[in-house]
Amino acid sequence: MRVLLINGSPRAKGNTSIALAEVAKTLESEGITTLTVHIGNQPIRGCVACGACRKFNSLCAFSDPLYDQLRAIVEEGIDGLVVGSPVYYAGPNGSLCALLDRLFYSSGALMAYKPAAAVAVCRRGGASATFDRLNKYFTINNMPVVPSQYWNSVHGAAAGEALQDLEGLQTMRTLARNMAWMLRDLNREHIPTAEDKKLKTSFIR
Repeated sequence: MRVLLINGSPRAKGNTSIALAEVAKTLESEGITTLTVHIGNQPIRGCVACGACRKFNSLCAFSDPLYDQLRAIVEEGIDGLVVGSPVYYAGPNGSLCALLDRLFYSSGALMAYKPAAAVAVCRRGGASATFDRLNKYFTINNMPVVPSQYWNSVHGAAAGEALQDLEGLQTMRTLARNMAWMLRDLNREHIPTAEDKKLKTSFIR
């Protein structure tokens, strides 16, 4: 089994990295392989609603190394997903959301029914709103959301301060153990069958 972790911070060695490393270490101790991808600090194009991914093999019209890397990983196969982000104005990193918009819209079918979790890292506030925003990617895509002993947030401002948030790090470990439990015990032979055609209703006359 393999879990993909996406580090949505522009800082490769920041507090988001510490939080996700705690999740990864615990998953590995449970016998689950992990792969962490850092989005970096380069500009990321957002979705422009062109619809090309609906026509051309579910691939985004914009081909860039980061999207291509993540698309290849989920196409090869993952069993779970963890997305971590620092808090910016009580929400996730905008570059991360731009990437997730494209990845989920074009490749959501490859991740459906895989357990997923969001992790928010902040100095003080905004973690709950960030956590809620990221969870929406999972709940619109038939992905079971993995619980923990508290909301998945870790606190720290300067690099390395997350190591002092003992409760936050314990929450990360509990999250990882719960994901391992779900990965082992979910009955994958009886995934619900979707209706033939997805219905969409617009609230206009």
